Amino acid sequence: MTGPHSRHRRALAIPLGMAMATAMAFLPGASASAAGLPGTTAGVTGAVSDVLASADADGTALSYVVNVRPGHGPSGQVKKAIAAAGGTIVTSYDQIGVIVVHSSNPDFAKTIRKVRGVESAGNTRNAPLPAQSTTDEGTPKALNSAQLAAAQAAADAGQDPLESLQWDLPAIKADKAHEKSLGSSKVTVAVIDTGVDDTHPDLAPNFDRAASVNCVTGKPDTTDGAWRPSAAESPHGTHVAGEIAAAKNGVGMTGVAPGVKVAGIKVSTTAGYFYTEAVVCGFVWAATHGVDVTNNSYYTDPWYFNCTDDPDQKALVDAITRATRYAEKKGVVNVAAAGNENYDLAADEITDPVSPNDGTPSDRVIDPSKCFDIPTQLPGVVTVAATGAKGIKSSFSNHGLGVIDVAAPGGDSTAYQTPQPPATSGLILGTLPGGKWGYMAGTSMASPHAAAVAALIKSTHPYAPPALVKALLYAEADATPCTDPYDINGDGKVDAVCEGSKNRNGFYGWGTVDALDAVTK
Repeated sequence: MTGPHSRHRRALAIPLGMAMATAMAFLPGASASAAGLPGTTAGVTGAVSDVLASADADGTALSYVVNVRPGHGPSGQVKKAIAAAGGTIVTSYDQIGVIVVHSSNPDFAKTIRKVRGVESAGNTRNAPLPAQSTTDEGTPKALNSAQLAAAQAAADAGQDPLESLQWDLPAIKADKAHEKSLGSSKVTVAVIDTGVDDTHPDLAPNFDRAASVNCVTGKPDTTDGAWRPSAAESPHGTHVAGEIAAAKNGVGMTGVAPGVKVAGIKVSTTAGYFYTEAVVCGFVWAATHGVDVTNNSYYTDPWYFNCTDDPDQKALVDAITRATRYAEKKGVVNVAAAGNENYDLAADEITDPVSPNDGTPSDRVIDPSKCFDIPTQLPGVVTVAATGAKGIKSSFSNHGLGVIDVAAPGGDSTAYQTPQPPATSGLILGTLPGGKWGYMAGTSMASPHAAAVAALIKSTHPYAPPALVKALLYAEADATPCTDPYDINGDGKVDAVCEGSKNRNGFYGWGTVDALDAVTK
């Protein structure tokens, strides 16, 4: 099945944005990146246009991963071969045997794959280094005082001012969970994403600087603030961070786990690409810096699905698989968004029209059992589908029996799923850079809900290894039966088919995550 696709990440829209500075709030203008979500205004999710340029004189340098046996680093023979093939080693993750290399030799990967000790190798991108872009996010507009006052007036005693707009919290019993526990400050969730604005008043109290980093080049940059998005970059990571751990501090909104720490691991280029070397760096950093849970609301560019019968794509699968497994071995639970194309990831075949998204894409028919959305479909990663305000699968959410592990609120068009008042939007409220708040939708928003619940479980069971945290996440989820027939727009046609039982099916996996159980069981 082929669905509409927005290149940028797994968030669909920000039709409304709010910034509170004493009595003011702002609303970002629309961009073109949220087409396909009826009943909402298209919103900012990243770059509108990308200008690819190279700082190299010849403009042809690409990045590669070379995978060797994990251990003590690349052998002398491999190092010499890399240099002889025109490659320069950027960094080497010896723990997992992944070497990041830059080369202008178009035959580099083909040549290096023949070297003894090299298990796989491939280019991570089609665009020359580096990629740059311009971004049009529209002009902020002030939210009038009556709208702000209405949100504040609707908040119950003990709620943050904007909490009355967060229908997603009671949807997973997070409001009830907060009466028992806000989560432990000894637990950290790392947002592997476009960067996190840690100066935001809802994020600053819970931000873990020691676990934050910029991994965009594939090599950690620990410069203070390097994890923040620039003004030209997507607010995606900041929004995700607020969903997870916006502090319960009398300001703005409340996160699902407002007592845990949140870190920013920036892996997205200015143009909005999440390349393999950056993602590998992110997982290894999380593994070695005390992170308990990672949230991954993206797919690794440039291939939506990476086919293991292609030597370049196989190398990317190998590298990130090694990184996620290493992180889990070090105690990290990895959580990922299922994607926004309404694909059945358990189907015999899927048409992928967007790959490679940094080159010339073409329709290709792939077998999702052999071609993988990474890190979403990797072993051990928790895969999260999205639900709307009525608790059923979001119109855009990917699904698939045996692929989806759990479901969580990701929002949907208000025309399809309308929340109960006083909430007015069917999308998910989150933090935005510059001290703002706004709405977005997508499995990008569902994944952080599940990651936050995993963090609450870790808070309740501090010595639980990742396998037990995941087992509890699944066991405590509220069983959600198939929506059958699934006709989300009411036109009389089935929009997706759910397979499986009440206790485990292709729409909701083991069920909808439950924050209350996470802090009481």
